[in-house]
Amino acid sequence: MIMKKKSFISLAALSTAAVFTLAACGGNDSEEASAGAGNNDNGEAAQEDVTIDFMHLWPQGSSPDHHRIVEDIISDFEEMHPHVTVELEVLENEQYKNKLQVVSSSNQLPDVGMTWPAGFLEPYVNGELFAPLDDVLEEDNMRDDFVAGTLEAYSVDEQAYAMPLELNIAPVFYNEAIFEENGVEVPETYDEFLEVIDTLADNGVTPIALGNRDRWTGSLWYMYLADRIGGSDALNSAIDRSGSFEDERLEEAASRIQEMVDHDAFISGFNGLSDQEAKAEFMNSNAAMYLIGSWDLPNYTTNEEIPQEFRDNIDFFKFPEVDGGEGNIDNWVGGPGVGLFVAENSDVKDESKAFVKHFTEEWGKRSVEDAGVIPGTQVNTDEVDLPDLFIDVLDDLNNASDITLFADVQMSSSVAETHLNMIQSLFGEEITPEEFVERHEEALEEDE
Repeated sequence: MIMKKKSFISLAALSTAAVFTLAACGGNDSEEASAGAGNNDNGEAAQEDVTIDFMHLWPQGSSPDHHRIVEDIISDFEEMHPHVTVELEVLENEQYKNKLQVVSSSNQLPDVGMTWPAGFLEPYVNGELFAPLDDVLEEDNMRDDFVAGTLEAYSVDEQAYAMPLELNIAPVFYNEAIFEENGVEVPETYDEFLEVIDTLADNGVTPIALGNRDRWTGSLWYMYLADRIGGSDALNSAIDRSGSFEDERLEEAASRIQEMVDHDAFISGFNGLSDQEAKAEFMNSNAAMYLIGSWDLPNYTTNEEIPQEFRDNIDFFKFPEVDGGEGNIDNWVGGPGVGLFVAENSDVKDESKAFVKHFTEEWGKRSVEDAGVIPGTQVNTDEVDLPDLFIDVLDDLNNASDITLFADVQMSSSVAETHLNMIQSLFGEEITPEEFVERHEEALEEDE
């Protein structure tokens, strides 16, 4: 694959996008000071052996590059701090969320774990389960290493409670070979999109891989339609309560979802399939399109376990505009992804903070080239070789007119649960678009 080089990435636009839409590189000396109190006069470690429990959501099977980088970073940290052992628990996305909720109820969080920003993080902060990390950010001016707007998404009352690891937007990835074989082109409008879907379905090809058992996957489709019809204001104002979810634009977006279902846009049995199962169908060239976050870029660029022929056939397009809609085709659904937290009640808080600092810095250095990940820290891509597809996504991220943070992340946990359940019911045509917006408004009102 041809490789491009690109100058320093400036994501100043994300400062507004990540904060208002709600949507590395310090030296080792400070780390060793943080985790090395108690050294003797010769500078040799004199600490007692300690263990950091670390829970993350990048299994080797589904995220091999991420998993490998994590293992390498841990090995380096343990070598730098011989008295520290990092013990891992690795779970898939949904299993991870469930486990985090269970262990938090008994205040038994791991010393270090992963969290999402905004509404997901706030209950843990309000429950005094996450430790503030501003002291770590002040070391070596680490705060300056992050892309503008990312830390704010993990902050409550101007205190940071997690270290951002990722930035993401959600493109529609598609298989160029399938498009060419069926004589369809990348759509720019929603009407053209329906024509592509109809042509593929008529030819016996599954248009879109969707695993909506996980529900947030369907939410991506709804969010884009809400944006393209109502602009970024419609959904965001409904969630932040400056507006209402019973907005005709949000109801129209729900109607369009059911229109797509009626056009056989999605893989058979989509509401019972997990995201991983749907992804496998796309990866096996059994579906033409797949809407997912840019965290999946490694599968289409750098993951050598994926056949090169498949990777060469994958490109992406922006979610089409809706005729008469208020949205901009350069608006994206996305924002900061997971970040690292330190448990407030950790018995090894100093070592855990030193580990989080080291991990975040090293992740920023390694993740772009080694895993095709857009990190939360700034990247100088003059120093790395990147596939064309990755550069194109970065270009679109830099040129985004607006980025709306994933809806379930913006919401409180109770409202998010209602949202996700209603998404599944909407796709299953178990409720009407009118009922969809009414249930959302009721949940948001109760949460005020």
